[in-house]
Amino acid sequence: MERNMMRPYILGIILNVFFVSIEFFYGFVSQSLSLIADAWHNLGDVAGLFVSLFALRMARLKPNKTYTYGFSKGTILASLSNCIILLLAVGSIGYEAIHRLFQPEKPQWNIMSLVAGIGIVINTITALLFAKKNELNSKSAYLHMLADAAVSAGVVLGGYLIYITDQIWIDPVISIMICVVILIGTFKILRSSLRLSLDGVPENVDVEAVRNEALKLSDIKDIHHLHIWALSTTRNAMTAHLLLARELTEQEAGALKSKLKHELLHLNIQHATLELETNHTNDIEEC
Repeated sequence: MERNMMRPYILGIILNVFFVSIEFFYGFVSQSLSLIADAWHNLGDVAGLFVSLFALRMARLKPNKTYTYGFSKGTILASLSNCIILLLAVGSIGYEAIHRLFQPEKPQWNIMSLVAGIGIVINTITALLFAKKNELNSKSAYLHMLADAAVSAGVVLGGYLIYITDQIWIDPVISIMICVVILIGTFKILRSSLRLSLDGVPENVDVEAVRNEALKLSDIKDIHHLHIWALSTTRNAMTAHLLLARELTEQEAGALKSKLKHELLHLNIQHATLELETNHTNDIEEC
């Protein structure tokens, strides 16, 4: 099962690393800044595929005495690193694009359009690898690859417009547009990565919904010391103290915990540690 989940990511990475290498090379050969920008855009999504594959691999590693939660949180670090690299690349491309608006260099439109056309094919094939997958990361990869194909189509169109109009400012303008696309996607991931790095509540978890789900159970009077954080980009954890409405037997307490943990799975909480109390604990300092 795990191998079947990994196969699309591995094939997608191989295909796109090969294409990105070609795109960078011919981007410099043809002096097409938009082709280079598209290569950076594709490289960002290759990194995204790698992070997803990394998550699947790291999830198989068992916790040890030093890393008691395991290594899944490495995916958050990988996402953060990817964002920083992309932002540096966007800054470099944006600077060069503005420079070329004032000192234009004519790109070889035929190479530019041909290579970007190959990009449409590669990105479409990669998208199809994930088309029938139901897992969330796979759906995200599918949409990203379709978006990459659309960006490559924009570069093809730009090459054609340069050919028919001989307006070489089109190339840096398309580069700037691609930079904007990269920035929009990168800032969203960067915000999420920083939030998870600081143990903030993951965006796919509603704290009030978690609280209300617990209070739906008649034996729970209150919930406090509620903490929710991410174990990885796909798994979340929670700890909470539950104030009971009455004394419970050991069997009843076990059944209550099991029922609540089951409901929490539907709220994107995969790992929950619950402490039952018959009265509020008066802590000197809350940790």
